[in-house]
Amino acid sequence: MSGNNEKTSQNSATKRRREDLLLAPYAFFSHQTQGRKYPETEHPYRGPFLRDRDRILHSAAFRRLSGKMQVFTGQGDYHRTRLTHTMEVASIARTIGRTLNLNEDLIEALALLHDIGHPPFGHAGEDALHECLADDGGFSHNAFALVLVEQLERRYHKYPGLNLSSEVLAGQRDRVDKKASARPILEVQVVDAADSCTYNAHDVDDAIKLGLVDVREFESVPLAAEALKRIRARWADLAPRNLRQELVRELIEIQVSSTLESASAFLAKCDWTSSEDATKDRFQIGAVSEIAEQKFGLQRFLYERVYRHEQLMTVRKVAQENLREMLKLYTEAPEKMPLRFQERAQVVGAKRSACDYLAGMTDRFFQQEYELNLGNS
Repeated sequence: MSGNNEKTSQNSATKRRREDLLLAPYAFFSHQTQGRKYPETEHPYRGPFLRDRDRILHSAAFRRLSGKMQVFTGQGDYHRTRLTHTMEVASIARTIGRTLNLNEDLIEALALLHDIGHPPFGHAGEDALHECLADDGGFSHNAFALVLVEQLERRYHKYPGLNLSSEVLAGQRDRVDKKASARPILEVQVVDAADSCTYNAHDVDDAIKLGLVDVREFESVPLAAEALKRIRARWADLAPRNLRQELVRELIEIQVSSTLESASAFLAKCDWTSSEDATKDRFQIGAVSEIAEQKFGLQRFLYERVYRHEQLMTVRKVAQENLREMLKLYTEAPEKMPLRFQERAQVVGAKRSACDYLAGMTDRFFQQEYELNLGNS
């Protein structure tokens, strides 16, 4: 036993030396972790945030993201799911984190967790559940992510949830409650910035591919117009498919480059000596002012021309109404839910438990349950 303890201690020292060499002083170091709610023995070769990453990756809730659409529910097989979006965010976040010498393991864990609480049917589903629970605290996918990983996931016989590290849970709580008095640590800021870069570009991709908007319409949007200008400076005549693909790449490139240029310039001059220093400063990782304004313009265009598209609104209304009906059914007849949600209803109430059960469903499973219970009503 003493030999195993000595080997674990050596591995821990090796991991710490690696971070000392690679990370900036304002990064969050793994040895600074406040640990877990339920104490565990240190793993011999994985740091705390690598363990968090693996726990999230192997959770049932994470796997179900493959069956939850990002925006374009019921519009075909091409468009992104919550899972593909999450992996894209993690990839971009790690790129930003590595360039800024931040803790990539923590960044990846935070990125994989950030959308795990989304219900079926994207924001349409979230809006419907929030409306139904308006008198009972509402519903937020960010808050539900914490419910999943702290209560509902069942991976260990010793305790509920995934027993993630304090820092990963705190990062997710920052998404629930944006405190004006303090910034989150830089690793959390990186994930938020990557999320913004990702969904802007990829919603453009999906919308064009699905025929909801033509690429030429983006000429009126400054950020997309700049991307198209750069593309045409390199290639005079691209096929529509190639132009769409290049547009997506260039939109990501512009946003990530702006984020890195701004952050790198500031961090090179700052005198921060710890991750805590970053939380006390007004600086926040993100695109510079001009690009930030253009990003807002692109988001406004997407909202008006894509998210409110008649074709999507029709699907959205049907999905929301079906969710309301199923929530009412499960609230009035909890016995129709699995046993553990019947038991949960005794603790949090039938309506909240029904919401939790519905929020964990994939789009397809929800449709199956709806047809089974209310299809002929």
